[in-house]
Amino acid sequence: MFSRVCEILKIEYPVIQGGMAQVSTAKLAAAVSEAGGFGIVASGGRDPEWVRSEIRKTKSMTDKPFGVNVIVYEKMADEIVKVIIEEGVTAVTFGAGNPSKYVEPLKAKGIKVIPVVASEAFAKRLESYGVDMVIAEGMESGGHIGEVTTMVLVPAVVDAVEIPVIAAGGIARGSQIAASFALGAEGVQIGTRFVATQECEVHPNYKEKILKASTRDTLVTGRVTGHPVRALRNPLTNELLKIDERGGKPEEVEQLGKGALRAAVVNGDTDHGSFMSGQSAGLVNDIPSVRELMSKLWSETLETIDSFKTIDMEVKA
Repeated sequence: MFSRVCEILKIEYPVIQGGMAQVSTAKLAAAVSEAGGFGIVASGGRDPEWVRSEIRKTKSMTDKPFGVNVIVYEKMADEIVKVIIEEGVTAVTFGAGNPSKYVEPLKAKGIKVIPVVASEAFAKRLESYGVDMVIAEGMESGGHIGEVTTMVLVPAVVDAVEIPVIAAGGIARGSQIAASFALGAEGVQIGTRFVATQECEVHPNYKEKILKASTRDTLVTGRVTGHPVRALRNPLTNELLKIDERGGKPEEVEQLGKGALRAAVVNGDTDHGSFMSGQSAGLVNDIPSVRELMSKLWSETLETIDSFKTIDMEVKA
């Protein structure tokens, strides 16, 4: 059912850690890979030499496969991809744009290409460019989001392409991983749940906000920019929402949000920080080690799949 993802990435469990800008560092990526998943170092908001250093640091902490996430629209994306090719990783996940120009040079070096998609049409187009897999990310996810839910998007993308589809958006439990398989996905990408782990290096306030959140405690803001973002509710998101409601200018959002992610990740500023998080924050209630979390997630997945065998139903003509 999910063997292609494990085979392609050479991992034990078909669980990819989300490439969360400013959050996904070498320590978290190495821990996920060591636990049998696929760790990701996020290059968003970083310079190329930081990425190079973090790749080398990850390699010093694990000999297991891992990857790097690249935000296509960022100014230094070309330079970052060049560093990735020079340093070598197993795969690159791409977000926020069309990564078609990077497919050939990456694959020439044996690096797998896995873009995030928010529509079946885009998935089909990327498949024609030769990408290895796609991540179908529903609007329940944290950070930059699309408009379609995971429950609808995943089967639509599965129907549209032949390559493996990885489900993402709102996934924090093994039962949801099992549900993703039922929708036709062959793996999952998980972000928010990995923030609330011991190895994640964000400020403790970030983890605490996730623990206290309900499923309704995220807001989507920045719609006037064309790149809406989901984050945990706080004074910053409330102000950003006001800009959307009165049809303000994109520049207002950019000015108010400047440095906000770093304020959350590094300083734990609960008033001015952007605590990007998916709706799955409402399902998180502890801060385990990555290894403990991975073991629990997979046990829950198998238990859920096994429970289906006890359902006694007849198909009536």
